[in-house]
Amino acid sequence: MAETAERRADPRTLWPEVRSIVLLGLNYGPTEDPLAALAMKDRASISVYARNRDYHEVIKGKLKEAAGFLASRAGSDVKVFVDTAPVMEKPLAAAAGLGWQGKHTVVVSREFGNWLFLGAIFTTAELPADDPERDHCGSCRRCLDICPTNAFPAPYQLDARRCVSYLTIEHKGHIPEELRPGIGNRVFGCDDCLAVCPWNKFAQAGREARLVQREDLAALPLAELARLDDPAFRTRFSGTPIKRTGRDRFVRNVLIAIGNSGDVALAEEAVRLLDDPSPLVRGMAVWAIGRLLPAEAVAAHREKRMAQEADADVRSEWRRTADGTAQVA
Repeated sequence: MAETAERRADPRTLWPEVRSIVLLGLNYGPTEDPLAALAMKDRASISVYARNRDYHEVIKGKLKEAAGFLASRAGSDVKVFVDTAPVMEKPLAAAAGLGWQGKHTVVVSREFGNWLFLGAIFTTAELPADDPERDHCGSCRRCLDICPTNAFPAPYQLDARRCVSYLTIEHKGHIPEELRPGIGNRVFGCDDCLAVCPWNKFAQAGREARLVQREDLAALPLAELARLDDPAFRTRFSGTPIKRTGRDRFVRNVLIAIGNSGDVALAEEAVRLLDDPSPLVRGMAVWAIGRLLPAEAVAAHREKRMAQEADADVRSEWRRTADGTAQVA
């Protein structure tokens, strides 16, 4: 693992001819409090960065424009990267003086807070280096203390296996049961540790028009999202980062939010999804009804479906409802 990490940290493994790396940051600061949606239990909370056009497309276009200018002025070869290769953008950004890696491991800027998209330009030109930015976190630990799943074992360390952003976006299977309550109504990503950073008091709202929040992605009803089939999901989230997750994983997250809502009226959405073609969706539907419905109602659904359920993970979810471990205390 150490050798792999070292290789990932060495840009020459990506391009042996590279002589300098230019790091750029684009501010995407929100216009409103990202944490406000967490109080609306029947609504979905979506990370700020995903409420608009996919930033990869926007950043890549800007990087290519800047790289073209650099190549013409320096007579050099260039390559651009924005989450398209194992580039260690955050430590490189700190070394370049864009900011420092805060205790939540995200780059913090004195001018823009921690709402920054990062991109890199590799070039064969020899460019003068900027001074690195020093750490300005001090004794503050707001980002560590607010994490709903305790994903920070220590300052400057992130356990991705517990991070809501990883779990709701990248994790492909069933989310560990002990972490589901902490996810709350976050159906795609999490902004908690970013939103509480005191350096955001200097931040400005992002001005890139293509990254302005789409109003149709703000505080969406969970009941509406639970009814999305694959074509409807693709249409609804076309052009956004959310589409990359796929319908089944997204509805899995919606069902966790439904289970955490405490709203019995939403139980009918989970019941309907007990027969979904996706085992990932069926399993979370089981968990959700176990949290919302009386034990006798859950038992009736279990008796009806256990005999025909072939997926081992879904059967395990049903068994946990039988012994009461999925019930709300």
